[in-house]
Amino acid sequence: MPTDAPVLTSCLAPISKEGLDALIASGKKNPAAIKTVKCRTIAEGRFRHLNFIRNLPPHVVDEPPVLLGDDTAPNPSEALLAALGSCLAVGIHANAVAQNIVIHSLALNLEADINITSVWGTGDISPKPVGFDAIRVTVELDADAPRETLDALIAHAKRWSPVANTIAKPVTLVVASAENSGA
Repeated sequence: MPTDAPVLTSCLAPISKEGLDALIASGKKNPAAIKTVKCRTIAEGRFRHLNFIRNLPPHVVDEPPVLLGDDTAPNPSEALLAALGSCLAVGIHANAVAQNIVIHSLALNLEADINITSVWGTGDISPKPVGFDAIRVTVELDADAPRETLDALIAHAKRWSPVANTIAKPVTLVVASAENSGA
């Protein structure tokens, strides 16, 4: 983890309590609402990929040199950790605001171990776990509440995190060739 990361000395800029309350009311009014999120991933060359989401600039994913990449951006496994860390942090922040807890600082440290010897199925494909077996997250949370309250807040954010749930539960994954692609 970078040791030169900025440290906030006052409080975390809160989200709008009114906006959060409106979002909560909307969810309670229509609890079956489903939103489709989309990403278009385009291989730029080598192992660098551009991921287009909404109207945002492309989110770049690359590999480090040890995995034959150019090291210009996080690799896919690191991007997964970043998505999980961000989702957990959003949940912690939103729940703190909902409970009127002032957060002074919030940082999450995530790590996981991965065996890369299968080289995406081109290397050693003897039986072994592919991907992470476990993800470890530590939350550094300085806020105006007792430790028990903060621990409950963190546990609640984990329980309701869409990304944490996608990782932790079996999920249907369909990967298919597009009809018009190929020769």
